[in-house]
Parts: sequence; C-alpha cells; structure tokens
Amino acid sequence: MDEKSQIQALDRTQPGLPLKKGRVGTLTHDYKRHGTTTLFAALNLLDGSVIGRCMDKHRHQEFIKFLGTIDANTPVDFDLHLIVDNYGTHKHANVMAWLEQHPRFHLHFTPTVVLAEHGRALLRRDHP
Repeated sequence: MDEKSQIQALDRTQPGLPLKKGRVGTLTHDYKRHGTTTLFAALNLLDGSVIGRCMDKHRHQEFIKFLGTIDANTPVDFDLHLIVDNYGTHKHANVMAWLEQHPRFHLHFTPTVVLAEHGRALLRRDHP
C-alpha cells in the first residue's frame, strides 16, 4: 500500500496529432492546470488487482477513508496485511483507533534507513 501526493492534474490545451506512418504522435507544449491530487493504492498480491482512490489531501483522515475503501472491496473473511512506510499519517492516534475497531487489518512498517543500514552491516560481517 502506498500514496503519491502532489500529483499535478494537467490537461493539454489541444489534442495531439494522430499517428501516421513515419511520424510519431505529438503533444502540445502548453497545458492547463487543474490543481493537485493524492493517489492512494493497494496491490492485491494474490491476483495482481489494485484498489485505488484519488483524494484532495494527504492526511490521516484520507488514509482512514482509504482503509475503508479497502475494507469495502475485499472479502470480509480475509485478514489484510498492509506494508506501509513510516509516514506519520500511518501512526496517527485516530488511525490506531480505527485499526483497533477493524482487527482484520495488520500494518507492517518498512524499516527506517538506520535500521536497514544496521541490517546490511550485520550481513556483511556474517557473510564476507
């Protein structure tokens, strides 16, 4: 599961020219801005499907809404293990309270840089 914030919502001012034999497709250099969006996405490792949702902001409230989207789009008898980074939103008190009310959700946090470096040092020491 991951988020990508500050995605530029852009639209070209004119359509590109169609492909022709010997000529590649073209796009105009100018565009209209339509603000930004945040993409939340979760990959189902069993079948390769993706649950995704765009939202205006990137806060704990939106993260909880996305957890609700995942909850609504997965079979209720599945335990859900989400691998997330250490972004503060994922550890917010309201998120933890939501997770307590939804025990089938299990968050697994990626290691921090310091922990990852420590692990690599241990591997180098044990396996030259």
